Amino acid sequence: MKYAAGLDGGGTKTAVTIVDETGRAVKTFASGAINYNGQDEESVGASLREMMETIGAACGGLENCGELCVGAAGVSNPSVVGRLTGQIRGAGYPGGLHITGDHETALYGAHQKNCGMILIAGTGSIGLGKNEAGQSHRTGGFGHLIDDEGSGYAIGRDLLAAVVQAHDGRIPDTIIKELVYGQLGIGSVQDVVGFVYDKNRNKKEIAALAPILSEACAAGDEAALDIADNCASSLLKLVIPVAETLSLQEGSLAMAGSVLLKNGFVRTKFQEKLRARYPKMECITPKSDASTGAALMALERMRSKP
Repeated sequence: MKYAAGLDGGGTKTAVTIVDETGRAVKTFASGAINYNGQDEESVGASLREMMETIGAACGGLENCGELCVGAAGVSNPSVVGRLTGQIRGAGYPGGLHITGDHETALYGAHQKNCGMILIAGTGSIGLGKNEAGQSHRTGGFGHLIDDEGSGYAIGRDLLAAVVQAHDGRIPDTIIKELVYGQLGIGSVQDVVGFVYDKNRNKKEIAALAPILSEACAAGDEAALDIADNCASSLLKLVIPVAETLSLQEGSLAMAGSVLLKNGFVRTKFQEKLRARYPKMECITPKSDASTGAALMALERMRSKP
């Protein structure tokens, strides 16, 4: 019996799924992060060694894992692919290996096939589509400094902006201020500035403020409702070029990521705007996660080999 395995390299952990030749999942588990943007070489290597050991145990030996697919962020940087390949080979894995972007594995998992559309709005944001002709188009995903509109980071940034704008009178007073102050344990706009511009601050800490938006929207706060509406418009802009380029205006769009799955106000606004633009486009929740998508991609590659 041969097996295939898929890795979904997230920011804080890596999800792993192992499937047999029929596509049945035989083991799922989580291990350490393998994202070089937040982990050093030693940490990534230790996590991959642990994963290869567990995969080997589940398959009756690593040699029985015929194909491995890794979905990870930052793979547009050739050095990342090379470093991951070196670590995986160094951990003793001898079989087929494919390293791709985590949005690719998320798309495959969402539709359980290599076509369709996905919109991911988590800490960052990205859209991806593939049609039956094999054409693909990606939108967004270029990082928080110049992109990631409609993401958790963008929401956190906009919440902080609302605090300072209400402070100096550019917008009416908003309950966002009290909610932000409470979560961060601060008490002034000066503290907000200190929080944002701390050189040790990272995008995840700002994105962690995003859930505040739901509470503020539920209270009918005008500033919060504006942020939700702007977020939904930004997410629609990620879908339009994908649908138009690939002629998928009547296709299926999978919604993924915490912003779309956990914030009902953003999701409702987004779906309203999407229906107005594309009445025949279907919104779905992903059929399976990105690690399963990676495993199914690996299985497909394994089956295609002589």
